[in-house]
Amino acid sequence: MDNAIVTGASGYTGKYITRRLLAAGTKVRTLTGHPGRPHEFGDRIEISPLQFSDRRALVESLRGADCLFNTYWIRFSHGARTFEEAVANTKILFEAARDAGVQKIVHVSITNPSLDSPLPYFRGKAGLEAALRASGVGYAILRPTVIFGFEVILVNNIGWLVRRLPLFAIPGRGDYPLQPIFVEDVAELAVRAAGERTSSIVDAVGPEIFSFKDFVRLIAAETRSKARMIHVPPSAALFLSSLLGAAVGDRILTRDEISGLMAGLLVSAAPPTGTTRFSEWLRDHASALGMAYASELARHYA
Repeated sequence: MDNAIVTGASGYTGKYITRRLLAAGTKVRTLTGHPGRPHEFGDRIEISPLQFSDRRALVESLRGADCLFNTYWIRFSHGARTFEEAVANTKILFEAARDAGVQKIVHVSITNPSLDSPLPYFRGKAGLEAALRASGVGYAILRPTVIFGFEVILVNNIGWLVRRLPLFAIPGRGDYPLQPIFVEDVAELAVRAAGERTSSIVDAVGPEIFSFKDFVRLIAAETRSKARMIHVPPSAALFLSSLLGAAVGDRILTRDEISGLMAGLLVSAAPPTGTTRFSEWLRDHASALGMAYASELARHYA
């Protein structure tokens, strides 16, 4: 692979994919909604705006690439930015890549997507997988669960909360499972899939499965938190998160995220594809986890 395009190379997953591509000698371009945002790559990557409204410009910005790595998505609807818009934009991106002659698209999806899901996140991801499979372009679909690493918002902010608050609210019984995967493992899977001749769909999941309550307790223990875990109805957990969100100017948790977690959608029946154990990573890096709050609105919606 000589030329690749990564959507959002200054973002979270996109950054790790870009690092691996550059290390392998691949020429990398990025399409981003934040072309002026600082990044670590200097003049090693070419930056173009991600222009969904200008089809011709989008096609030209994709021309010459062997592979498109797509990490574009939104975590929740906010203001004018909705899941419906994100789905429509991604379909435009797939069609533009096909018209530009891109040979393969590596697309980051989610575990357990379903066209029948009541949750817009999982339903939207399922619709995009169907659109990509029907596009005529070679594809690799990665389905990660909860991604962990230094910059990840959800895991970092659990650390931030247990460090600073005397109580941490667990929605319901907290026995629902999650199977976290390290961001470096996701990037490795993405780059490896790009080099394969055949199309594929792979669950990107780590080697450990936790109940949510044990996941939080592990973070609390490793960060030496004295926070007490309390079990509350999901509606109460959502209400408390909205109060905290107002205090920090962010949206900490959504109803759909609670529903997806409690429905067991963040775990896979397939064998693990990542190798990094969250428990070991946390033990080595707990001193830095949650030291500063990470704002979703500031990072992705500003």
